[in-house]
Amino acid sequence: MKKAVHFGAGNIGRGFIGFLLSRSGFEVTFVDVDRELVDYLNKHGRYSVVEKYGEKETVIPVEGVKAVVFEEEGEIIKKISEADIITTSVGPKVLEVIAGVIKKGLLKREKENLEPVNVIACENLIRASTHLKEYMLRDSDKQEREIISKIAGFPDAAVDRIVPPQERDYSKVLVEPYFEWTVEKPGFKGKILEIKGITWVEDLEPYIERKIFILNAGHAVCAYLGYLKGYRTIEESLQDPDILNTVTGAMREAAFYLSKKFAFEGLEEYIKKTLDRFKNKALKDRVERVGREPLRKLSINERLVRPAKEVADLGAKPVNLAKGIAAALLFDYPEDKEALRLKEMLKNQGMEYVLNYVLGLSREDADLIRLIMENYNNLLGERKS
Repeated sequence: MKKAVHFGAGNIGRGFIGFLLSRSGFEVTFVDVDRELVDYLNKHGRYSVVEKYGEKETVIPVEGVKAVVFEEEGEIIKKISEADIITTSVGPKVLEVIAGVIKKGLLKREKENLEPVNVIACENLIRASTHLKEYMLRDSDKQEREIISKIAGFPDAAVDRIVPPQERDYSKVLVEPYFEWTVEKPGFKGKILEIKGITWVEDLEPYIERKIFILNAGHAVCAYLGYLKGYRTIEESLQDPDILNTVTGAMREAAFYLSKKFAFEGLEEYIKKTLDRFKNKALKDRVERVGREPLRKLSINERLVRPAKEVADLGAKPVNLAKGIAAALLFDYPEDKEALRLKEMLKNQGMEYVLNYVLGLSREDADLIRLIMENYNNLLGERKS
């Protein structure tokens, strides 16, 4: 039986990547910091994935899984040296943390003259696998860099499945029925593995940008506007006609840019399908979760500012994306560290500083900045009234 090592046994890991690897015949070993979860998976060796849309529910068992706690470095290195594929879903900020132990496992493979293996980072980050490789190479000498490049492929991927926060229950994971896992074929070393659910493509960039700039952007715009109006979930927020119109408009603005860059077809259908997914009442996806980490989401190459800037550079007005950016600047959820930092920066350094150093905008972006500020002042006025 082929073996897979997956870093991150959270809801995405078990409900999406690990689930598909198991259904493809891999023996899956999860690596996680949660010792209780690791103990549960090792004791029972199984869990269930619950696919739900509205009231319709399908329960799918996942069996034969194992787990290792992240502290057990020696065991993780051994598992990596034996793996046929290595995947991650730990969050962009944690890739740097796990890079070291993956590197050690890859060096062990080379020492034992084993076959090359592929490492696929399944994160909400453009070129996540490439980032993970760069973290490894950064702390390596010349010989280690040569070994890593020889022994491992790092194909980039775009992943998409909404897995909302849910009650702590190691026995099951609630997910939406829809998923998309797209992997760039040229980055893969060796014979392509048969993994159910993966779409192999020659160039990932169009699919990454479609996902980040339409789906993730729409999700964020909805969350920030919903938060300002006091709504609890994404589905509840979309019942507000003003929010629905702005979210749809923001997605269409991004689609305008993507159609010019990639000659993409079917983007309107993609938008409709995405909105339908957002309206899934079974997910109960909180606006605070979707809007979390606003500093990252407001950065220059992320879901809001990048498509807005691209649209503006094409001579059009990204009015809806600008409204989403303005709402993000007002996101002050007290349990979100980045939201509090953003609020503090606006108070102490001022708006111009935030626009320049967080959003990465300059005087060349005067028209976009004007749109953002018009919406910011309008939203601020509505909030105070």
